[in-house]
Amino acid sequence: MKSIRTFLYTSALALSALSLAPGMASAQQARGSFKLTYDAHWGNQLVRAGEYRFTLVSEGPSELLVLRRVSGNGSSSMMLVRDTEVSKPTDISRLLLVSRHEGRFVSAMHLPEAGITLHFAVPPEASVVAKADSTMTTASTR
Repeated sequence: MKSIRTFLYTSALALSALSLAPGMASAQQARGSFKLTYDAHWGNQLVRAGEYRFTLVSEGPSELLVLRRVSGNGSSSMMLVRDTEVSKPTDISRLLLVSRHEGRFVSAMHLPEAGITLHFAVPPEASVVAKADSTMTTASTR
């Protein structure tokens, strides 16, 4: 079942890429490069450590971040941007990662030179609920 979902998701992204290809040159807002020092989940994908180039593509109501690995096989990935917010020019360009039980996840990409911060889907934190003991213990001091 999971492999079917993965196939459908990959197919949908590939079709989206083909439909966006003619408008990519005019729709690009930001581009740059970064080095990921360890493997991290980015949306549904596991992105391996390495050097990457990125391009932000705005087409219609949604935005896609296209990653291309600089070294190695030059593989590419497309990430759906969950939402965006205005970034201050004084902010620092950076990737924000959060730790979850499953590993590290990219939560946001701050791009102050483009005036935007991109947010990506991250699984919720697992909540641990402690059950209190119903018996009460009192301590006496002498």
